[in-house]
Amino acid sequence: MSDIEGSDVYKTLLESTKAIPWQMDWITKEFTYIGPQIEALLGWSQASWKTAQDWIDRIHPEFRERVVGYCITQSEHGVDHEADYPALKADGSYAWIRDVVHVIREDGVTVKLIGFMFDISERKKMEDELVHVNKELERYSFQDGLTGVANRRLFDRTLESEWGRAQRNRQPLSLVVVDIDYFKQYNDFYGHIQGDDCLIQVSQALNEVSSRATDLFARYGGEEFVLLLPETSKEAALEMAEKCRRAVQTLKIPHKAPGIAGIVTVSVGVSTVIPAADTKPTSLISAADKMLYQAKGNGRNYVAQC
Repeated sequence: MSDIEGSDVYKTLLESTKAIPWQMDWITKEFTYIGPQIEALLGWSQASWKTAQDWIDRIHPEFRERVVGYCITQSEHGVDHEADYPALKADGSYAWIRDVVHVIREDGVTVKLIGFMFDISERKKMEDELVHVNKELERYSFQDGLTGVANRRLFDRTLESEWGRAQRNRQPLSLVVVDIDYFKQYNDFYGHIQGDDCLIQVSQALNEVSSRATDLFARYGGEEFVLLLPETSKEAALEMAEKCRRAVQTLKIPHKAPGIAGIVTVSVGVSTVIPAADTKPTSLISAADKMLYQAKGNGRNYVAQC
């Protein structure tokens, strides 16, 4: 590659592009050239780019140490490289820059750097928007569409993770399974729109029962909900289950379907285990489901625990 300052034709060609060429004497750490496009992009004049320190001072503080350290190491070892970073503009704002650097060496020693700066602000904006969209999609993929609480997919993933952790730490893991009593009759009597509203009210009430960040409340399917309680004893899990039952009863949602004539209630099954090495997460669900059926058999609006 020819030296930038060595050819007027070459300089003219480079200065007609959007890329901003620059050249630095690595021995003195002084800029020997930087394209006039730099002023249009960052607002700093060509004359203000005297030494490497001017470049360093205009890198965003959060990126400065990493970018400078990387570029110095690569340059010293004669490795061509590139770096992305926010560069300070004269008006105090920042523009995203991609610096592409070619290292020139003589007798095994770095003597000169020739580089090109590219404005990648729009690309970064698009990348950030894409990251945001992907995060939103991931969030929605773990969220129940009707109630807004976690869905079964997130519950299954969390249960797998917490089961492994409980095995390693020999800690109890508890599960509370909640099912709305006579919900089919409610739907048949009031219609699906009001049935959906019932599900939303119940889920909101149940979601407020636990305040620990480690607990997970989710809609398991239909009118069934689950509350996963890591590091929770049998006694504490039973207390949480009773809170769930009372929370729904307190709503006093009318349920006047034939043969019921009361309010919406829930039946609750609870299981607690310290997972052994040869057991699977499904055993916790099976045990809680068994207790749920027992609660239904005991007249509903009831908590059963194994």
